[in-house]
Amino acid sequence: MKKISLKCAFNVLAANSSFCRNYSYKAVRRPDSTILSRKLTAPQVEAKPDEPQVQNDLTKHLKAKILAVGPITVADYMREVLTNPLSGYYMHRDVFGREGDFITSPEICQIFGELVAIWVVSEWRKLGSPTPFQIVELGPGRGTLARDVFKVLTQLKIAGQFSLHMVEISPHLSKIQAQRLCFSTETVTDDSSPHYQTGKTATGTRVYWHKRLEDVPRAFSIVLAHEFFDALPVHKLQRDGEVWKEVLIDVNSNDSTETADQLAFRYIISKAPTPISHLYQPIIGETRDCLEYSIDTDRIVSMLTERLESDGGIGLIMDYGHFGEKGDTFRAFKKHQLHEPLLAPGTADLTADVDFRQIKRIAEEHGKVLCFGPVDQGSFLKKMEGDARLEKLLTSALPENLEVIRSGYKMLTDPTQMGKRFKFFSMFPAVLRDHLDKFPVSGFH
Repeated sequence: MKKISLKCAFNVLAANSSFCRNYSYKAVRRPDSTILSRKLTAPQVEAKPDEPQVQNDLTKHLKAKILAVGPITVADYMREVLTNPLSGYYMHRDVFGREGDFITSPEICQIFGELVAIWVVSEWRKLGSPTPFQIVELGPGRGTLARDVFKVLTQLKIAGQFSLHMVEISPHLSKIQAQRLCFSTETVTDDSSPHYQTGKTATGTRVYWHKRLEDVPRAFSIVLAHEFFDALPVHKLQRDGEVWKEVLIDVNSNDSTETADQLAFRYIISKAPTPISHLYQPIIGETRDCLEYSIDTDRIVSMLTERLESDGGIGLIMDYGHFGEKGDTFRAFKKHQLHEPLLAPGTADLTADVDFRQIKRIAEEHGKVLCFGPVDQGSFLKKMEGDARLEKLLTSALPENLEVIRSGYKMLTDPTQMGKRFKFFSMFPAVLRDHLDKFPVSGFH
């Protein structure tokens, strides 16, 4: 059984000093985490519109839709706002980083992606290093995590044993990902093809882009999902006596303008249970009167568990969330600040905390997989010897980058910042139960 020593892996990364220096923060231009940290830890007050907002095309489209078919679910609203082909938030812009609306862990500190890569290699080798294999990332953002993982695997001489598969619906983001990952790319025009773009890294690794997880080839896969599930549409349900009703979104008035005092849309409660509120099966003993439910999450998790059981593989979910204790977490972010979700749809990110209890419930429902976590991000990174990697990185970094590196790692691990707010959750085929008892999952024990 081949296992990888964390210290050995770090020594490999540090052995080539030119690699470390070229891979320093000056080259990859990570954002100033001290500024972002102050924003992240600022009081989370309710966001209110503070200026008039001219109606955009998406506002007009949503109004026309509601006037035609009646109030829509929060999930329908999220889907339109985030992924509408013409005006969707993710479809035609780079929304990440200091100049965008929010920052993600891989953008803050390269240590994050390096430790995820070490985890991937460690668990893969514990399973006998099956080859060839696939690394699949759901919602890759700018491709920063995929790039960092790929660089580590290249240093560990594994680059020729796997292919990369990016599940991405945004044409704009897929181009950014290709620029970060590939030496050459090609657009696929064949509508029957399971991928719409292909590429090749400088070392020859093949990269494929897919619209859906269903289109990714069936093979042993290590599936990564970083801040993917929080962007999936959620239905908001509210208990009314013994039944669950649904929070819907309606047109606020027939006025043609949106002002600071009156939004174009408003929340209402359904008069009776909706199909989704009938479909949702609350956990026995549920105490919440208001909760968020993502049927899309259920579908993708079910598909992932079936693939892991039949084809083999590992799933790693990294996101902010809870274990069934939170109710109303639906919110919007714009320029790193909270934003009113119903104001100027399409101009801000919409998100809701991931319910890891529901993910675990669906994943383990038929006994196909074993779940571990969620564990706090800070705990996971430290158990993966993040402190040791920090010290190694500091010894080879440029002097002017030392404080940026330290503050970035602190932001990821500090319980008052991202350390407790973000979680790690993993899935393995249930057939590995005895094996995992003997070789516990790194970072989760």
